[in-house]
Amino acid sequence: MNISSGTAHKLPSDLKKALIADKSALSAWQSLTPLARNEWICWTVTVKQQKTRDEHVKRVISELNQSMRRPCCWIGCIHRTDKAISPSVQGILDKRPK
Repeated sequence: MNISSGTAHKLPSDLKKALIADKSALSAWQSLTPLARNEWICWTVTVKQQKTRDEHVKRVISELNQSMRRPCCWIGCIHRTDKAISPSVQGILDKRPK
């Protein structure tokens, strides 16, 4: 099945599988802009522990079904190379522990 990806990230297999299993979430996913899909993917794959990633995949499905268009409280994908990181996002990143 052909499911759209993001701008900087490809759709990972675990998220693809979850989307295929939920037609409503898949429909919402396909209606998102590439940038919005990218933010969901980035939010899902940037975590360190598999348990957290599994939770994020479940939340993507749940929140898409609640008509959310982007991850709540997410600063945005820092992997995009098509534009500079905004000063506000850079300020957040600078405050994070290394």
